[in-house]
Amino acid sequence: MPTRQSTFAYRLKTNILMQKKILCFALTLMTASALQVKAQYSKQDSTYRKYFIGSTLFMIANVVADNNPPGMAYLNLGYRITGKDVISLELKTWKYGWPIGIPYGKSFEAEGERFPGHIREYGVSLNYQRFLWNRLFAQVDVMPAWQSFVNDNGNKIDNGFQIFNTYSIGYHIKLFKDRLFFQPSIAITHRPYQSKMPDSFKKVDDRWSKFFFGQPGLHFGYNFN
Repeated sequence: MPTRQSTFAYRLKTNILMQKKILCFALTLMTASALQVKAQYSKQDSTYRKYFIGSTLFMIANVVADNNPPGMAYLNLGYRITGKDVISLELKTWKYGWPIGIPYGKSFEAEGERFPGHIREYGVSLNYQRFLWNRLFAQVDVMPAWQSFVNDNGNKIDNGFQIFNTYSIGYHIKLFKDRLFFQPSIAITHRPYQSKMPDSFKKVDDRWSKFFFGQPGLHFGYNFN
């Protein structure tokens, strides 16, 4: 029978391999765009495409994760008010089996910190993005999310609700004459409100912060007029 230490090591190795696969794909996109950047960021270019649709590269985890796939679906619909101000609406769902406040380290996805089941969430996020300098941007996301608490037998035992905010900074990369774009980012996530959880879930969740520091983002999208 595997020990707790060997189980954690397996989970950690799997998680690292999954992230490497996703990041390698992201780096490929960034490298492919490098030859186009100079031409697309001339000082004379003040035009921009107003509408876009997008998603996140982390959905790749649905198929490459050997353990604990997130079952994620993510759709982003956006509008550029000006060349520097952007608003968007995101529809997303995913599931997770560990408290979202566990920092990177030995407790991250450790077996002893796992929920007795998982939480499935359905969220609608309203986002505001502001370009600060060149293509560097800051973004604030506010998301109400509806939750289903599912036990280890796959049975839903309760419903819940939370407000989940994301405060991020990132860089906007234009691709193929601004038809496509890619936005790597890093964020702080914050849960200012959580409804009452089932006691078995709450006991685990209460051990951790309502904040998470260092959440990576790998968003991409398609621009149109």
